[in-house]
Amino acid sequence: MAGTSVPPYLRIAAELRRRIADGELAPGDRVPSTRQIAEDFGVALATATKVLTTLRQEGLVQARPRVGTVVAGPERPRPDRTRPERAPRASAAAPAAKGAAPPAGKGTAAPAPASSGTEHELTRARIVRAAVAIADAEGLASLSMRGVASRLGVAAMSPYRYVTGKDDLVLLMADAVLAELAYPDDAPAGWRERLELGARALWAVHRRHPWLAHIGPLTRPLAVPRLIGYSEWMLGALDGHGLAPATMLDLNVLLYSYVQGTAVHLEREAQAASESGLSGEEWMDSQAAAYDALTSSGRYPVFAKVIGAFAEGDGYDLRLDEVFELGLTSMLDGLTALVEGPGAGPAREA
Repeated sequence: MAGTSVPPYLRIAAELRRRIADGELAPGDRVPSTRQIAEDFGVALATATKVLTTLRQEGLVQARPRVGTVVAGPERPRPDRTRPERAPRASAAAPAAKGAAPPAGKGTAAPAPASSGTEHELTRARIVRAAVAIADAEGLASLSMRGVASRLGVAAMSPYRYVTGKDDLVLLMADAVLAELAYPDDAPAGWRERLELGARALWAVHRRHPWLAHIGPLTRPLAVPRLIGYSEWMLGALDGHGLAPATMLDLNVLLYSYVQGTAVHLEREAQAASESGLSGEEWMDSQAAAYDALTSSGRYPVFAKVIGAFAEGDGYDLRLDEVFELGLTSMLDGLTALVEGPGAGPAREA
């Protein structure tokens, strides 16, 4: 490896440093999260964490509890986006009464309130898109009907004309993002290939929308059309193999819960970073003394041996994508005998 190569985290840090210097990111603006950096630049979460750590050490950014990482320095004044902007103050000759005619010689009417045109164009689809954007950026816990209205620049009660409340909105959001599931017109012939395709497609949607893993408990399935469409695809892979209907449903739930259970940690990590003000790497650094005490105690020899194997390198980088693939392969290997019958090997296809 060439000695002059620049590590990816330094290249990304340089790009964010440029954005700050050019004013694209002003004091008080949120900088991309570790999750966003990982997705935008195609790097691991550990690398993305090093980016923010580097900028924080340089004093360019700072962590704020329940807000995230923002550009350091005095914030610029920001308009109150919860209210329509006021029209310019009328001159002495201009009419002050609502609905009055324009001054003589003027061919244009007084400006309409900023929210009137927006509210006139308000649709359920716009509300859902705004809600998805909020949940993607800040998590499902930060979603509120008032926040959606504020983002759209409409009155707080306006969205209620299109959705009954937050619970209804979350169902619409889930159906909207699950529309991103894509299946080929010609379904794979093998049951395993079809299950893999469905599980990976669902994982990809959860990666883009981590809040989706928190929409409801597994034991209370939601009547969301595109979620049923996902189940149709997965059950179609199991159909025709002599499995009992209950077994088919159990396997569908098992695979769905595996995707959901792994994806839950995407949102939890983002929340932990926001609330603690610590990146994943900084949090691990804060636990170093506790881990050293445990590994040197002699009570956990195998754990100490495995952890010790990383002592001379960069450490263990937990990548959820790799964990997901390992778990999916292992689960499907284990299902082979059940689907194909006793004696079937993991590599055999139906």
